[in-house]
Amino acid sequence: MMQSRSLCQSLSFVFLFVMAGDVSYSMPEEIKRGSIIGNIAKDLGLDLGRLSARKPRIDTEDSGVKYCSVNLNTGELIVQERIDREGLCAKKASCVLKQELVLENPLELHRIHIRVQDINDNSPQFKEESLKIEIQESADKGERFLVGEAHDADIGENAVQGYSLQQNDHFKLNVNTKASGRKYCELVLDKELDREDKKEIALLLTAFDGGSPQRSGTVVIHVTVLDANDNVPVFGQNVYTASLPENSPLEALVITVSANDPDEGLNSEITYGFDHVSDENSDVFSLNPRTGEVRVAGAIDYEKVSSYEMQISAKDGLGLVSYSTLSIEVTDVNDNAPVIHLKSMSNPMPENAPPGTEVGIINVQDRDSENNRQVRCSIQQGVPFKLVPSIKNYYSLVTTGQLDRELVSDYNITITATDEGSPPLSSSKSVQLSVADINDNPPVFEEQSYNAYVSENNKPGSTLCSVSARDPDWRQNGTVVYSLLAGEVNGAPVSSYLSVNGDTGVIHAVRSFDYEQFRSFKVHVIARDNGSPPLSNNVTVSVFISDVNDNSPQILYPSPEGNSFMTELVPKAAHGGSLVSKVIAVDADSGQNAWLSYQIVKSTDPGLFTIGVHSGEIRTQRDISESDSMKQNLVVAVKDNGQPSLSATCSMYLLISDNLAEVPELKDLSYNESNSKLTSYLIIALVSVSTFFLTFIIIILGLRFCRRRKPRLLFDGAVAIPSGYLPPNYADVDGTGTLRSTYNYDAYLTTGSRTSDFKFVTSYNDNTLPADQTLKKSPSDFVDVFGDSDGSPEVGSFHCHQKYLFVVPKINLNDSSSKSNATFLHIKHYEELRILIKEKLTGITKKKRERKSSLPFQLKS
Repeated sequence: MMQSRSLCQSLSFVFLFVMAGDVSYSMPEEIKRGSIIGNIAKDLGLDLGRLSARKPRIDTEDSGVKYCSVNLNTGELIVQERIDREGLCAKKASCVLKQELVLENPLELHRIHIRVQDINDNSPQFKEESLKIEIQESADKGERFLVGEAHDADIGENAVQGYSLQQNDHFKLNVNTKASGRKYCELVLDKELDREDKKEIALLLTAFDGGSPQRSGTVVIHVTVLDANDNVPVFGQNVYTASLPENSPLEALVITVSANDPDEGLNSEITYGFDHVSDENSDVFSLNPRTGEVRVAGAIDYEKVSSYEMQISAKDGLGLVSYSTLSIEVTDVNDNAPVIHLKSMSNPMPENAPPGTEVGIINVQDRDSENNRQVRCSIQQGVPFKLVPSIKNYYSLVTTGQLDRELVSDYNITITATDEGSPPLSSSKSVQLSVADINDNPPVFEEQSYNAYVSENNKPGSTLCSVSARDPDWRQNGTVVYSLLAGEVNGAPVSSYLSVNGDTGVIHAVRSFDYEQFRSFKVHVIARDNGSPPLSNNVTVSVFISDVNDNSPQILYPSPEGNSFMTELVPKAAHGGSLVSKVIAVDADSGQNAWLSYQIVKSTDPGLFTIGVHSGEIRTQRDISESDSMKQNLVVAVKDNGQPSLSATCSMYLLISDNLAEVPELKDLSYNESNSKLTSYLIIALVSVSTFFLTFIIIILGLRFCRRRKPRLLFDGAVAIPSGYLPPNYADVDGTGTLRSTYNYDAYLTTGSRTSDFKFVTSYNDNTLPADQTLKKSPSDFVDVFGDSDGSPEVGSFHCHQKYLFVVPKINLNDSSSKSNATFLHIKHYEELRILIKEKLTGITKKKRERKSSLPFQLKS
């Protein structure tokens, strides 16, 4: 009951001081864990609503034990660990527990001083369970004998307040007070001793404190009565002082004490010893009982104990004792390196954090004193961070530049703290900081563009190529998904041609491709990451379709249609090697698949005609003889160079004759019903032209013979195909195509025979044709090409253009000796040509009789 009342009285003295941001509290020691010390949030004027967000915590300066904590809900300062005043402050009159309240956002530090009040929780104790005192029997009445003192770990009223001695016949007790306030007792001889009467006396000494409830301790004093020894040893000094640096080595000499005894013999032999040493100091120093040398016997640590005070006794041989005080001051040396504490850390830190962002809070402590505890902090070079001094020994770790996780994803930050001692001591602490990723990098393709090659007629679903993009970001920010950019290829959606695997970037064909429809196309592939917001990039994929030999050659001339009957005339005087006709074919494929070769697979006379393997030109192998059949039928096969090879065949009809009149069957080949009335006129015209042509041939042969030259070939067939006949996808090139677009020929006209036909000889390469001699469509243009009507007959040119094949003779049509004509020649218009020639020769013109002509030109006189 009394103990509870005392605790209540102690709690009633709790008071606080608020001064310059510091808070002081008073509390009794040994109160229960969870007891409330005070409402620190209220005392410091803190916002209780933001208290939890500011992460309040209690740090301590002097030790690593956290005796207090803060209730985040109420703002109360509560006891967290047992508080023992004696363990914290020993005999210090004032015991103040220093704590620090640290708040973040913003960083604040408040010092908390908790004055720990003593309670009477320790009883007085004597050093020994029994004391032995030897007293000479010659001792006078009133002589004093020092017993010593009892020690109580408490202070103030709770410490030793007095002594009591058990009732006896010889001694009474005298209680004295030292300068430090401690009480000790002496035995006062009240009645002379008689060794013969009583050799030993047992006394019970009790020490009591002033606490409530009162505590006490006892010791038994054994008094031995000795023979007379009337001199007590005397110390040279009442108080001995010494200074000792901490960390002194063992056996280091601290000081030497000495005492003198004027007695002789055994009564003068002095023995030194520690009269009273507390338990914590009992092993620190040693005292030589003979020499009085005090030496270091244990570890000296200024940070634990900064000073020592001990009682030294000097006892002579017969037991007389005197006492002196030894005071040792410990000086500090720089033996404690600074200690770095990481109080808070924002980890990971986003890479888009602006410069100056606070990353963490660092606290540095040094247990040394004065300059030895002055600390400087630094950080290693080459990292985008710095330390900014804050409150007291606190530093803020802040960024100095922009972070980039793709360059450095983790930082090992080394913080070094160095004190100003001599020599200085330092310590380091490594802080691991991870950089959090943000989606700041779009996917980047490994190549600027991609080319895919695929053969036509491929299977749908076949793989063309793969694209690959890299995103240096992390996790979903670096996960790349591929897709096709919406668009059209030849008017159809790109998705109907290709598809891309969203995960792997592999591009597949959706359909089968046809090289003859299109040979290449481009699509765009998008690489998009899964960040928020997502970033993307695109690349061009060019798809090239290679040709497969899937098209047979197509014969353009002669027409392969069954209803077309095409016949070529071969003069009887044709020599070996004369050009008779030409098979023209094309192949929709390309490259070697379009390289065509020609072969006569069947003929009426196998030895009479031959065909150019690559040109398709049909020539005579020998001179025409009278025994050769007039009607020659050739079957020509055209084969490409693909694997496997494809081919086509056509029939060529040749008539060996110098005069169309000799071939009556020809009348029925091409006549239209609309022209049936002109049959007689046509026969006359053909006979006239043939006669004129034969005369012209004779003249030419005569001139050649006179010049002793080999006669020129009298017949070279020439064929031209209008561009309207060509399929849309056929190439018109020299090197790799299948059809040459231009042929040049010399034309010679007969001058006397009206029954002879045109003779064509000597072909030229298309490069010899001047650009200004191409076909002109207006009537006036034809006048320019034909030349002045007053000119003399001369050799003209035979041109093959993409539109028409025509003959431009430079002759005077007014000359009666050369009633010939110039006209355009196409194999389908051959019959109509003969009619026009007949009209010219007989004088029948369009002015006299209008006749609709299907020829794409007009004849001019």
